[in-house]
Amino acid sequence: MSGARGTVTAVSSNGEYSFTKPNRESITLLPGLGVAGDVHAGVTVKHRSRVAQDPTQPNLRQVHLIHGELFDEVAEQGFDVAPGQLGENVTTEGIDLLSLPVGTLLRIGPEAVVEVTGLRNPCLQIDGFQSGLLKQVVGRDDDGNIVRKAGIMSVVRSGGEIRPGDTILADLPTGPHRPLDRV
Repeated sequence: MSGARGTVTAVSSNGEYSFTKPNRESITLLPGLGVAGDVHAGVTVKHRSRVAQDPTQPNLRQVHLIHGELFDEVAEQGFDVAPGQLGENVTTEGIDLLSLPVGTLLRIGPEAVVEVTGLRNPCLQIDGFQSGLLKQVVGRDDDGNIVRKAGIMSVVRSGGEIRPGDTILADLPTGPHRPLDRV
């Protein structure tokens, strides 16, 4: 079953721990690991807070994707955010990442496939980047439920090079769909 379609607008990676990631001409996804040369690539968790809790946990956050439409949304509130500045590896356009269920396969470019694992849980570092931005990317819906808008996390199922302009195709999982939760 096929779902949504979108486009890659930017790709980013950083070999050092830093909140932002510089844009690149391309990035290479490695099966079961993440983005080649990125500090968050690996079989087990690489995010500092996760390593402190349990360094043997599986890395469900190998590739971070953010919908570029979020940058337009926060710009309306006076924030200037560009691709890579929130630490994402892939910036997208035209696909509602936040509505995808767990287990969705995203086919990116000619070869790469990532499996959606959950939502990014934004942290206080976002306010360190731009004061007040955290409130723009985490809020509450009308029922009081927390809404996380800072993108989704995934693991690499099939490797390959991806670059701006590549198409993204979503293959939704069969059976009942589980909504995304933080990972």
